[in-house]
Amino acid sequence: MAAAFDNLHSRLVFWLKIILPLLALAVLSTLFLFSRQLEVESMLPYAEIDLQDMARDQRMSGAEFTGMTRDGAALRVSARVARPGADGGATAQGLVAAYDTPAGLHVELSAADGVLDRAGGLLSLSGGVEIVTSSGFTMTTGGLVSRLDQTKMATDGAVSGTAPFGTLTAGGMEMDGTGPADTGHVLVFNRGVRLIYDPKN
Repeated sequence: MAAAFDNLHSRLVFWLKIILPLLALAVLSTLFLFSRQLEVESMLPYAEIDLQDMARDQRMSGAEFTGMTRDGAALRVSARVARPGADGGATAQGLVAAYDTPAGLHVELSAADGVLDRAGGLLSLSGGVEIVTSSGFTMTTGGLVSRLDQTKMATDGAVSGTAPFGTLTAGGMEMDGTGPADTGHVLVFNRGVRLIYDPKN
């Protein structure tokens, strides 16, 4: 009788050694499975919102447009962020436009905001515009409209800044036409020009 009891006890211990670790593995697997499901489900609403926002707000980072004007100047327009507009145009933030004329004049425009109108051939800058030329002018204005097919631009308000011969303010500024032979273009200040001449320059 004792031998039969020992035999039953041994068999029970043998099976328990196999069954208990398997049960432990099954419990652990179930815990990991439910934990992973909860994590994925909690992330899904955020993922859906991000995708919806991206679909509504189409934009490009580091966008760039290059071209050549009729008067032979190389034009490059870059933006930190650009959003597609009508007729192949775009609205942009952090915009920089640069003209390099055949005569060697470099004009760089930078603004907080801008609209590239390819159909109308215009680049409209706003939100504070800085104009820097290789001939020594550094001017600021509220807004400016520049052409994409010519090296031609005009401010929509007052300008102020420094020139090679001093500091000046004016009601407006334009760049157009043929200027001195070394630049091919001339800056025209109008509507109440005030110049403070610096003889050192």
